Amino acid sequence: MTPSHQILVGDCLELLRQMPDQSVHCCVTSPPYFGLRDYGVDGQIGLEETPAEFITRLVEVFREVRRVLRDDGTCWVNMGDSYATGGRGGGGSYMAERGDGAWKGRSKASGWRSAPAGLKHKDLMGMPWRLAFALQDDGWYLRQDIIWHKPNPMPESIRDRCTKAHEYLFLLSKSRRYYFDQAAISEPLAPASVERLAQEGWDDQEGRDRVPGKTNGAMKAVGGKRSKRYSFARETKATAGEHGQKGQHRPDRPDIDYSDKRNKRSVWSVATVGFKGAHFATFPPDLIRPCILAGAPRGGLVLDPFGGAGTTGLVAMQEGRLSVLCELNPGYAEIARARLATAWIEGAAQLDIFNDSKKIAR
Repeated sequence: MTPSHQILVGDCLELLRQMPDQSVHCCVTSPPYFGLRDYGVDGQIGLEETPAEFITRLVEVFREVRRVLRDDGTCWVNMGDSYATGGRGGGGSYMAERGDGAWKGRSKASGWRSAPAGLKHKDLMGMPWRLAFALQDDGWYLRQDIIWHKPNPMPESIRDRCTKAHEYLFLLSKSRRYYFDQAAISEPLAPASVERLAQEGWDDQEGRDRVPGKTNGAMKAVGGKRSKRYSFARETKATAGEHGQKGQHRPDRPDIDYSDKRNKRSVWSVATVGFKGAHFATFPPDLIRPCILAGAPRGGLVLDPFGGAGTTGLVAMQEGRLSVLCELNPGYAEIARARLATAWIEGAAQLDIFNDSKKIAR
């Protein structure tokens, strides 16, 4: 590994406590899901007896994350859900909605074991929102829930509900105002929107009920006076009047230049991808790429307290950010190191080819 991308092995809570205050620009992570699987390491999170115990441990971890995060930092948390089920001869199970396996409880009790207190057999536990609200109560700003839509969900052998095809990704911040590079993750406008915004002759459209392009039902007239929302940029405190009066829209200010981009929406369609080097599910690089692009500037430090196979470090490297990953399992840490080392070598080789081609072009 390079000094720019570190993988620390050990309990993430203890490792975080060794990091200085406000040293991280952004955190992107996916904690172990409740009851999904046994990773074979003492002290792991996810095998607690109750959802409440699980959430309590995660809140403690993210409290340290908030300490090491800069005041303008953000935290992006991917979290899936679990179902409460019964289990025979071994103490119950919690079936994860990912569909790729479940941890079987290791209680010595025999026969059927009931679901955790407060839940019924077959209940969806609501773990993502339990965590989100707990973090909010602990001081985080809960800014948004993003839906990770999976075009290729894992098949499920169920007949009394729909096949699960989404997970949650929460955006949290340490402060009310924070770093967020909106332009870095903007997405293309729909063709119909581009056509409407590119129209000429607003005055000619006064009183028209429709604009070109398909619409459903009646539309408000778009001609005549333009909405101030689109005509003028909002005044800042610096441009307010001399005597403290509110700033006014300036008619001499040029119109906003429409582009072919729009603010990224809150439903992200990203296919799951396999990683043969790991025996557990990893989130796809393209799921967290927008998080890193929006949450940290180039050269900024990205943290993942549950490093796993190193996907966060990989994307940070690809996008010119630094990274520090914590991983409890030494075996998984080795997988992550090898993965990032390979990416580093491949990136250096591509840079050499690029530089050689520039020399030839001269």
